[in-house]
Amino acid sequence: MASGAGRRRGHELVPLAALISREMKNEKMEKPSVRYGHAAQSRKGEDYFLVKTDCQRVPGNPSSTFSVFAIFDGHNGNAAAIFTREHLLSHILSAVPRGLGREEWFQALPRALVAGFVKTDKEFQSETSGTTATFVIVDAWTVTVASVGDSRCILDTQGGGISTLTVDHRLEENVEERERVTASGGEVGRLSIAGGAEIGPLRCWPGGLCLSRSIGDMDVGEFIVPIPYVKQVKLSNAGGRLIIASDGIWDALSSEMAAKSCRGLPAELAARQVVKEALRTRGLKDDTTCIVVDIIPPENSPPPSPLPKKPNKLRSFLFRKSSRDSANKLSKKLSAVGIVEELFEEGSAMLAERLGNDEGAGQTTSGIFTCGVCQVDLAPSEGISVHAGSIFSTSSKPWQGPFLCAACRNKKDAMEGKRPSGVKVA
Repeated sequence: MASGAGRRRGHELVPLAALISREMKNEKMEKPSVRYGHAAQSRKGEDYFLVKTDCQRVPGNPSSTFSVFAIFDGHNGNAAAIFTREHLLSHILSAVPRGLGREEWFQALPRALVAGFVKTDKEFQSETSGTTATFVIVDAWTVTVASVGDSRCILDTQGGGISTLTVDHRLEENVEERERVTASGGEVGRLSIAGGAEIGPLRCWPGGLCLSRSIGDMDVGEFIVPIPYVKQVKLSNAGGRLIIASDGIWDALSSEMAAKSCRGLPAELAARQVVKEALRTRGLKDDTTCIVVDIIPPENSPPPSPLPKKPNKLRSFLFRKSSRDSANKLSKKLSAVGIVEELFEEGSAMLAERLGNDEGAGQTTSGIFTCGVCQVDLAPSEGISVHAGSIFSTSSKPWQGPFLCAACRNKKDAMEGKRPSGVKVA
């Protein structure tokens, strides 16, 4: 369940001066600087990327600035990748309630990311192409990653600890996803050739897609869902390096190889080196795209404390989970010894679980409800609870929000195999 997603407080209006004051009070630790580099080699022309370093949580307040980095690896044409690059960010931000403080904003992100991914997929219905999407938000020391498909994001921390912040949604490698696809009405198998021999990786039929999650791919079926795996972590004051890349990199290099190949290089040269190493290892067999993001501590910050003498006891705490309400003391202790703190992780493909339970979700101060996915206004009699009729949320009540418009409810049912794609709600 997405219990860590936090509660939505609705679209309450808060004076700009109050928001800026709140932001300044929350900035107890000086922000790191962010440096990035990008490199690519094209074979099919279906990889696209997004870099935006001037986003603001509070418009007009430079201290609320955050950065976005994303890679979209298209297939069966580039239409889905281009559409997603142009629309995904705005759809995500429109799903974040207004007037939130810094910590509340972080808590609202996982739900907003799910809504933004699903809305983008829902709007892209006239084409048969599809795309992976690995979307990374860097806000000071907090990194939030949402992904569908097999474009990966890894974190290389000071001291050589490498962590994967995404999950590969490949049918060949992900047993849970295979079971979900078949339970929702899809067929999984290999390509059959003359004589009945089967070759290649596992694919979903119809369509023959190797992935279980993507944006687009309407010709395959809506059990290929756009609901992302989301992970949110907080770095220590030692900072770290993110490597975001399409499968043209990861089919050639392991996470460890990619990280080690570019250590000691600035971000721009590091991205080029990762691409160069992938091409040297495997050749140019696919579009190969890499973004390297360095999160660099301020010069006047104290150096991180040395690791304990018994690092084996520390491994179980690398990415230890903590409640959103955990004491600040625990966060400071974890940060001081260079441990990455996990704030949120969820990968369920069930929309009701990802949007959570909230009786006031999506309600504005005027009493008008908004759809939890596409944000359209709903009269109270029009909204359909995301939990209504769900066998997966037995503890939920059909009058609880978030609420969906009829089109988004139809989309949800189709993704869960309850209704064929395109069938309208009566």
